[in-house]
Amino acid sequence: MSSLEQTLSIIKPDAVERNLESEIKEMFKNKGFKILKEKKIQIDKSEAEKFYKIHETKPFYNDLCTYLSSGPIVVMTLERENAVLGNRELMGATNPQDAIEGTIRKKYGISIDKNSVHGSDSIENAKIEIDFFFKD
Repeated sequence: MSSLEQTLSIIKPDAVERNLESEIKEMFKNKGFKILKEKKIQIDKSEAEKFYKIHETKPFYNDLCTYLSSGPIVVMTLERENAVLGNRELMGATNPQDAIEGTIRKKYGISIDKNSVHGSDSIENAKIEIDFFFKD
């Protein structure tokens, strides 16, 4: 029996800038996600560096951190059965050109960097990422 999972979703600066929050939230709701918590925030580069620490050895790390801290973002805790996988399927491929029709990145992503959304890639990372933004 599958159980409810939680995952973190971030609506990135490119999508917030284009006022796509409500459309993207609607896509989550249509796929059975409940938005448990959400807030619109702006993080600084050092916070982005902490958040993306897992990628710090990769060539795109600095650009990624600069980008995530470049404008307001909406961070959300999503819940449903198989939330991590479901969110990744709904987001689509990292590169919007490779994403399938009906996915968030296909619909709204501009480029591999400005791909509108972030989602946790595992249950373990979801917990870490949710705690990063929603320390109760």
